[in-house]
Amino acid sequence: MDDRPFARVLAELGAELRPLLEFVTRSRYSERMGDPAICDFVFGNPHEMPLQGITDALQRWAEPENKDWFAYKNNEEPARAAVAASLRQALDLPFEPDDVFLTPGTFGALSVALRTVCDPGDEVIYLSPPWFFYGPMIRVAGAVPVRVDVAPPAFDLDPATIAAAITPRTRAIIVNSPNNPGGRVYSREDLEGVARVLADASERNGRAIYLLSDESYRRILFDDRTFTSPAAVYPNTIVMYTYGKTLLAPGERVGYLALAPSMPSREALRDPVFLAQIVGGWQFPNATLQYAIPELEELSVDVGALQRRRDRLVGSLREFGYDVIEPEGTFYIPVRSPVSNDYEFVELLGARDVFVLAGAIFELPGWFRLSVTANDDMVERSLPHFEAALKEASA
Repeated sequence: MDDRPFARVLAELGAELRPLLEFVTRSRYSERMGDPAICDFVFGNPHEMPLQGITDALQRWAEPENKDWFAYKNNEEPARAAVAASLRQALDLPFEPDDVFLTPGTFGALSVALRTVCDPGDEVIYLSPPWFFYGPMIRVAGAVPVRVDVAPPAFDLDPATIAAAITPRTRAIIVNSPNNPGGRVYSREDLEGVARVLADASERNGRAIYLLSDESYRRILFDDRTFTSPAAVYPNTIVMYTYGKTLLAPGERVGYLALAPSMPSREALRDPVFLAQIVGGWQFPNATLQYAIPELEELSVDVGALQRRRDRLVGSLREFGYDVIEPEGTFYIPVRSPVSNDYEFVELLGARDVFVLAGAIFELPGWFRLSVTANDDMVERSLPHFEAALKEASA
């Protein structure tokens, strides 16, 4: 047996993530991905041309202005200042540029945050159903993932359930709002309940429990909803953000980690965060993307178009007889599978060239998930197939 602990962790993660890996590499979907004839609702990928503003910004900043233009870059000051200003305006909190750390999206920000605050054996709570990489990333950081269920259809935060999961080894909790896959936007009252639990447990344990706030979809809100960051109610919050969702350009890996202005230890954490960026594999966006951040801050995908697709899909699927959760934000719609084995129903849809993500992949068996980043033509072409597949499954 291999006695290298990290090798064992990777082997275990390979088994844990095998359904996802096989779906994206050895499935009917992997063979048809990118084919314009299919209806692709699987991931938050674009199915229309990118925003022209992204192209303009990248082209403008790709032209070097000095010999160091493409030299090593870490956290460039103009980008940090632009992010801090944006956070001050959006969240009404006095973020400082020195507390902003540029990362390759939320993926990189979460990796850096876990390396910064966790020692081997520390426990990190995550809410399930989750983004499917939370658990594996916690384990790779040497910590122990602790699952707390938030049940559909409401996906409510239950402070009592979170409190019951906390032990003396608890070091952090990941909260994702708006939530992927549920689409829930947590209210200030929801977050205040969690904050009270974390503050009490931190005092009892004699060390801070950090709240890692995944705000990737913070700007993807429907029906004129407002967003409250946990940083507004809990001082030991680390905000994580990616521009990939707002721009619908997930391949451009750029985002940030920001320490809440009220965090008592934020100055002491600045150097550890920077070191975690370096030793974690140079977790900084490339130079061109950093230069472009002030302009990228001003851009957004058409949220109204996403909401219109949400409404079309939710209304039609409910009319056909599906049990559908209407998301308050994000790209995603959770739908209950009409048969208990969601993989079977996903295959049934795939045979009709309609591709969705099975709920079992993100710890929600018996459901599947649709992405409203599919274009309008895909939405309309898919509806007869959703209706026919439901009838076939019912028969």
